[in-house]
Amino acid sequence: MRYSKATNFALHTMVNLMLQPRDSLVGVQELAEMQHLSPTYLSKILTKLAKAGLIESTPGAKGGYKIARTKHEISFLDVINATEGDTSLFDCSIHHEGCLIEKVMWQAEENMKSELKSKLLIDIAKEAESKHK
Repeated sequence: MRYSKATNFALHTMVNLMLQPRDSLVGVQELAEMQHLSPTYLSKILTKLAKAGLIESTPGAKGGYKIARTKHEISFLDVINATEGDTSLFDCSIHHEGCLIEKVMWQAEENMKSELKSKLLIDIAKEAESKHK
């Protein structure tokens, strides 16, 4: 099981945006430079985050991105679902009712989702901010 690089960059981008003053906009170029990414590649990730309602995009020369929701509402799972989708990691290849293997795998996924939902990005942002002071 492995998350894509896009999810890694999305999580880091969200933390970077959370460290910005409220309602300030950050351009794609600046966000891309923070992670040594191409702005074109990051734009695709930002589009997914915007479609999920996690960030807002303001077009134009003075435009950019900012957090769209209350910072204390955004979990790791929200960002992962925005980039990876909300599909099951395991799909039983033998279709029979009451598959015990599928039941174990489904429960493990639910436990992982619950853990990721309980972890808020703002907590990571605050920790990162305190280390850089």
